[in-house]
Amino acid sequence: MYTHPKINYLEFPAKNIDTTKTFFSQVFDWSFVDYGPDYTAFSNAGIDGGFFKANVSCSTERGSALVVFYSQDLEQTQARVEAGGGAIIKHIYPFPGGRRFHFADPNGNEFAVWSDMNVYQEA
Repeated sequence: MYTHPKINYLEFPAKNIDTTKTFFSQVFDWSFVDYGPDYTAFSNAGIDGGFFKANVSCSTERGSALVVFYSQDLEQTQARVEAGGGAIIKHIYPFPGGRRFHFADPNGNEFAVWSDMNVYQEA
């Protein structure tokens, strides 16, 4: 069901559609449906969206919005990102209310993952 006027769909650039599908299905358990060789739609991500073939990438340094995932086990998610071919941009760090890290997918798109679990406490 669609809700007016809420965010309904997200799209990201992808230099390599097949690598993108492999990474997000292995690391985050997303599902994909292809619409031709230059577009794939994803589901099972909390919001639906897609990747379109392009030689650009999204990063906060260049002013892009940041998509942030939630994880109950930040270290495990970081390990899955690295094992899947993602690159850690900012290692796990505390912030008020939780901890998080930033990573780039194999296309160079920046994402973050946060958790309120095992919140860093100063001694």
